[in-house]
Amino acid sequence: MVRADLNIPIKNGKIKDEYKIHKSLPTIKFLIEKGAKIIVVSHLGRPKKADKSLSLLPIAKYVARYLSIKLIFCKDLASLSKTVSKMKDGDVTFLENIRFNKGEEENDPCFAKTLASHADLFVLDGFAVAHRGAASVSGVAKFLPAYAGLLLEEEIEGLSRVLEKPKKPFVLILGGAKMETKVPILKKLLPFADHVLIGGGIGNTYLSAKGFKIGRSLVEKKFGKEILKYAKKKKVVMPVDVIVGKKNGKNAKAMSVQKGFGIRDNGYGIYDIGPETIKLFAKYIKQAETLVWNGAMGYFEQFPYQYGTYTIARLVASRSKGRAFGACGGGETVEILQKLDLMYEIDLVSTGGGAMLAFLSGKKLPGVEAVGKKIVLSPRGEGQKVGVIT
Repeated sequence: MVRADLNIPIKNGKIKDEYKIHKSLPTIKFLIEKGAKIIVVSHLGRPKKADKSLSLLPIAKYVARYLSIKLIFCKDLASLSKTVSKMKDGDVTFLENIRFNKGEEENDPCFAKTLASHADLFVLDGFAVAHRGAASVSGVAKFLPAYAGLLLEEEIEGLSRVLEKPKKPFVLILGGAKMETKVPILKKLLPFADHVLIGGGIGNTYLSAKGFKIGRSLVEKKFGKEILKYAKKKKVVMPVDVIVGKKNGKNAKAMSVQKGFGIRDNGYGIYDIGPETIKLFAKYIKQAETLVWNGAMGYFEQFPYQYGTYTIARLVASRSKGRAFGACGGGETVEILQKLDLMYEIDLVSTGGGAMLAFLSGKKLPGVEAVGKKIVLSPRGEGQKVGVIT
């Protein structure tokens, strides 16, 4: 049983983003080559009950077509025993959206045991769900020998490089919102980082906490005092100028962040970092040996506010692969890299934003804890680890 993460955008039955699928294929292909009978388990969206629009069937069809294998799709758990009994070596069965079952997100042990009863081994490959205590993530591992898949191994090894032995200078770039996930990573990595570059909603929150009027800017005031505390550290680099304008992109202009700065017209807000900030950030990025980036520098969806974020993306990509070790993650960060065709220019583009932040914050991930150090034997020739399947 392989727990993958195939939670990708689908519109009118058509797949809009194939990245996670292709990152999941090496483990499936490897197990096919070994003659295993494979049950692929994943979720899609957040259904409260069975929902045809969130069926995994389009993804199953795509994978079967891509790998040139027979499509075997099991529409519910009740039919799985019969389906498995007919499988031949190398067959792959796709189970319908696991979240259609009530016991999944509740991590119901009875449901986990029932799910586990259909397999001999469990492989967790979906790093993006490793931080969730769901039945198909950590629950099944209590009833079956559990192993990490090749994708999970790749992501854990890459992110461990950041936590354990980051090459210096180490530059951390944080933007976007959801500061409840960003503050822990800032706290954890600040002692190891040489420079922390701040933009987006975090930068706005800092300016607001400093007493500047910031109009309609995205801000999370409850984190203001904490951001001010971190901003006192010399290694934390805040924006020196910002792009101010209307949300629709009109009347955009650069404004220096200095005494007297303020947005007095509530129709305006901060929507990007300014040109001087970009130059400042570029100086640190170009010197880095380790780079971690999560979160946009501004409202990149609206012209002309994409410039700061896109420039940072290109700088990180140009510094990665052979120059520095670059790791990026998070929904909007990945979206930006895809738009700019930079996905394969960076050493590690994590498939899991929440899991990446949790891991780098030092939190234990239920899925990772469940499989421990046991990995599926890698086709790259790495077979020297404990608990390897041979």
